[in-house]
Amino acid sequence: MSIIDKFGTVVGQKAMTDPEKARQLLLTGYRLQAQRLKFFPDKTLPSSGQYVARVVMNNMIQALSQPENAAMVSIFVPGELLTAAGLTPYSVEALSCFLAGTKCEQPFLHQTEEEGFPETMCSYHRVFLGSALTGLVSCPKCMIYTNLACDGNMMTFPYLKQKYQLPGFYIDVPYEKNEDSVKYVAGQLRQLKEFLEEITGHFISEQAVEEAVENSRKAAANYKQQLLLRKEHDPVTTLTNELYSIFMCHLLAGSESAVKYTQLLLEDVKKAPKGEGLHLLWMHIMPFLQKPVKDVFNYSQNVHISACDFVADGFREMQASDPYEALAEKMVYCIYNGSIEQRVQLSRELAETTQADGGILFAHWGCKNTIGASSLIKSSLEASGLPTLILDGDGCNPANTSDGQVSTRLQAYLEMLRELEQERRIHAHDSLRL
Repeated sequence: MSIIDKFGTVVGQKAMTDPEKARQLLLTGYRLQAQRLKFFPDKTLPSSGQYVARVVMNNMIQALSQPENAAMVSIFVPGELLTAAGLTPYSVEALSCFLAGTKCEQPFLHQTEEEGFPETMCSYHRVFLGSALTGLVSCPKCMIYTNLACDGNMMTFPYLKQKYQLPGFYIDVPYEKNEDSVKYVAGQLRQLKEFLEEITGHFISEQAVEEAVENSRKAAANYKQQLLLRKEHDPVTTLTNELYSIFMCHLLAGSESAVKYTQLLLEDVKKAPKGEGLHLLWMHIMPFLQKPVKDVFNYSQNVHISACDFVADGFREMQASDPYEALAEKMVYCIYNGSIEQRVQLSRELAETTQADGGILFAHWGCKNTIGASSLIKSSLEASGLPTLILDGDGCNPANTSDGQVSTRLQAYLEMLRELEQERRIHAHDSLRL
């Protein structure tokens, strides 16, 4: 058993009897990790990878240690307004990833089962619920959630809101993607600003909102620029760092940290050489704990993640001049809202931009949105010429995954792509001879 396994076991056991002590143990571990990231960063990673690891770790420490200044949010809540309000956001996905990475998720999963939540529910939500129900996570200042993308939101947040009598704000995002929907959501976001002012007791200036939105525009522009360079440049990465990018473009959207991260990423991509081997488009969330997937992608010089649709959608360029309508655009036109056609279209564009050899759609356990659409996405992408693998697994509960099956399917898919690449090279060589 590793040190992390032992630490996670102690935290999980202690959370059932003394949640305050468990939280302090958890924070001690995270603070030590933050110091290691600061003074002994992973030099294998480029500057952007080192930086984003520090930022996300510090965000989680702040959320857990200062709940009175934190907001519990679903992942698609506009981080820009939280930035303007000076609140630290933490989400279902972020907290559950950290707990799973600490190897203490199982007691919280069992806790939700005892509370009556189904095993088929998304494991991110189950881990999060369990940590809240045990008291490991203190009550935050407020909660903000939306119906966007994940049906688990509509169980987790109303349940905790009622159980702990938390002040909450719900953002309703219509299925239809049009101007009326944008204006409808923008109206709710103006109300959200008023809600945050009431909760915090602090006035939020329109200038602060505009500055946060402008930071998002800068970050989106940087991200788009580095995407255009990806077909010629491959910086070293890991699944964990790609996951951090998801948190940056959502939870920390509008922050100076997001701008700095994308600036560093752009510079790192410019400096990175063209990698040998395969270049892949990743779709959906990252199974950062699954060993056979980590073994393939982490620090690889032969298999590269050139783009991720979840991240690219989060760093979406906003057209509206009004800051609230700009934020509403991101929510209404999010690829996880409405028909799957938008997910397919973005994937095609990313694959073309980065000249990807193939795509991997991660079908996370309990994510009905993705699992239900996976076959349609695969067939649509393959019809356009992008070989696509549906990789079944669980993003934060290793008990729901068979490493052997994942390894077999992933290796077979990569071998197929290598054979296709070899055939293309032979065909190109023969064409030149003719």
